[in-house]
Amino acid sequence: MRFDRLKRRAFITLLGTTAVSWPLAALAQQGKIYRLGLLANGPAVGLNDERRKALLSGLAAQGFVDGQNLALVQRAADAHPERLDGFVAELKAANVNVIVTFGYPAALAAKQSAKDIPIVVTGAGDPVATGLVDGLARPGGNITGVTELGTELSAKRLEILRDALPTLSRVAMLWNAADLGMTLRYRSAEDAARILGITVQTLGVREPDDFDQAFAEMTRERPDAILMVSDALTMLNRRRVVLCGGRAMKRTSLPLQVPSAALHDAGASRSVTPTAPSLRAWRHRIAP
Repeated sequence: MRFDRLKRRAFITLLGTTAVSWPLAALAQQGKIYRLGLLANGPAVGLNDERRKALLSGLAAQGFVDGQNLALVQRAADAHPERLDGFVAELKAANVNVIVTFGYPAALAAKQSAKDIPIVVTGAGDPVATGLVDGLARPGGNITGVTELGTELSAKRLEILRDALPTLSRVAMLWNAADLGMTLRYRSAEDAARILGITVQTLGVREPDDFDQAFAEMTRERPDAILMVSDALTMLNRRRVVLCGGRAMKRTSLPLQVPSAALHDAGASRSVTPTAPSLRAWRHRIAP
């Protein structure tokens, strides 16, 4: 198996096709029910989640149908990565055939504790730079999956933000400093800011209580905008970012750059987010 390097708009469709179905197909037996483990560092992947829909749709096309010969076993840490090791143990006890991970902390926990179960990694940043795999062509071990261009896109998002705000001179960068995958994305954006001549206000958080300190720093030195590197921790606290961040900056309109449109639901007055065509229109495959 190899690790495919894809844009975000493509990886969900791939997740629902060969990336997951290939290890299941290798185990396929007529009449057997296969157990697919889902391990998330954030909230549970709900019924209406785009990733879940694409996953089940793709697997159904390969002959694995939820409720018939496929059963999902899900564990979600709600941005408490210390729970992940225990959840991996629970998935192993449930005899899952494959584990799909969402986010770098979940991928790392699965890699360390589930060495005999195929693991499909998604949303974990650059798997080589974080040490999850040896290389994209030959990842080694029991890990396969897809990698997004999130690190490169973090720099591009800063450029988009600058284009939207030509007077931008100071930007607050908010990210989960405990997540190596997100830290790499932050560093990419920081490098881009240096080239663009933009001052960076570094706001790394590790737990919910850290956000108050971040808002206090924005009050002392007000940025022109916020660039948020989204992961489980920052997205679960997105309403606080919009409301408290806006108050700290003394602005009714909060220029906020995120790689997701979810901030609109949290009340952001402005979210600069690249649009993408339907994820289902893309078809990519990982070769065994």
